[in-house]
Amino acid sequence: MKRLTIFTLILFMTALLAAGAPVSAAAGTIGINVVLNTEASPEILADLGGYGRILSVLQEVDALTMRIKSGELAAIRALPYVAAANPDAARNGSPVDTVSASAFSTGMSTWNLDAINVTNIGFNNRQVSYDGAGVYVAVLDTGLLDTWRQYFPEERIAEEYAVCFGGGGGEAGFVSVQPNKWEHDQNSHGTHVTSTILGYSMNGTPVNGVAPMATVIPVKVLNQNGSGWSSVIAEGIIYVADLKMNELADYPVVINMSLGGPVLDAVEEAAIDYAIAAGVIIVASAGNNGEAGMGYPGAYAPVISVAAAGWTGEWSSGSWWYNRDVTDPANSADFYITDFSSRELSGQDLDVAAPGSWIVGPYQLQSGKTSYYYLGGTSMASPHVAGIAALMAQKNPDLTAADVESILESTALPFSHDSASVLNSSGQTEVYTWGSDATGAGLARADAALAATAP
Repeated sequence: MKRLTIFTLILFMTALLAAGAPVSAAAGTIGINVVLNTEASPEILADLGGYGRILSVLQEVDALTMRIKSGELAAIRALPYVAAANPDAARNGSPVDTVSASAFSTGMSTWNLDAINVTNIGFNNRQVSYDGAGVYVAVLDTGLLDTWRQYFPEERIAEEYAVCFGGGGGEAGFVSVQPNKWEHDQNSHGTHVTSTILGYSMNGTPVNGVAPMATVIPVKVLNQNGSGWSSVIAEGIIYVADLKMNELADYPVVINMSLGGPVLDAVEEAAIDYAIAAGVIIVASAGNNGEAGMGYPGAYAPVISVAAAGWTGEWSSGSWWYNRDVTDPANSADFYITDFSSRELSGQDLDVAAPGSWIVGPYQLQSGKTSYYYLGGTSMASPHVAGIAALMAQKNPDLTAADVESILESTALPFSHDSASVLNSSGQTEVYTWGSDATGAGLARADAALAATAP
């Protein structure tokens, strides 16, 4: 049974209207993203306005979004001040093939945290001396459910920086700020991702997280059906980068992006470069397209990309996810790469793997009714590594994105095999196979990465 993915999308914009005749979103028009090779001067904006309607200007990265007639794209690309221009790229995602996790019992450790050596079986059992205190992790995702306070401590969510944006250059054109909608998600994806980083309350029982004392900034950038546009992903990244350069200048900042699409958008690339230059560490899912290759922006080299691994001990008992002990020291033979996890193609960069198969966390099918589900996807793998990055940044706040990536890769547990037989939820055995294009440097390990991080 193949499990597909949860890609997420990110929407944020500070729309600045410029000159140009209005162009409707009728048939024959498209939204495009344009990166300039110079500043967006009034003269350039006026000239571009002759090709269509300028929707927003991203001054930090000398870029803009437009709506134009489709036949004008080639002419815009040929302009001497244009570095790149492309149609606004769709980003979609929704949970698939979830399995209800109704038989919960007490316990803080889960298999996935044990696998990366953050915890060991039982309560009060962290294996690392860092917890993410003083580090901000921006989760660019669907926001949080109405019930988020029943899952997370209120002080762990940076409500003062949380934000929701709707619309998008390829959709409605303009991006609007929607106050407080970040905590009225109907999708659950962002809440599940956040639970891996912080841990969560499971009907009153605390379940550990990778970085339980980190502070999460929810940036709702997906609409309620889990879709959006690359232009708003860039805006979300820029929003967090600007926080890092201003209000959060004295704190390490990590971005988690559990999202993806088949091509790298030029404005996304510029926003990532801008954020990394500002000191932000960016982690993203590799994608859930198997042999079809990685998703973007995860495949972009400066981003720390994460493949999805599973555990051969899955489904060995009804409560295996919390009461089975993953062998220490870690043995790569105990793990496998999922069939959906995207393989690295030429020109793409896959860094490490992390647990992304059957991860339990808060996930609701009925609004307001708390519930928990197993989810599978590289969306679930990425926050494990974002959490490890937060632990590393707590130990050494001066780490750069390149430092974190290098340490994670050098301390990862390489896969010594390329096949594994694993029980599925139906009690049947499945055989998974993979090559070196699926593993990156290997399974990320929190303890080893911290040991290699100089204070």
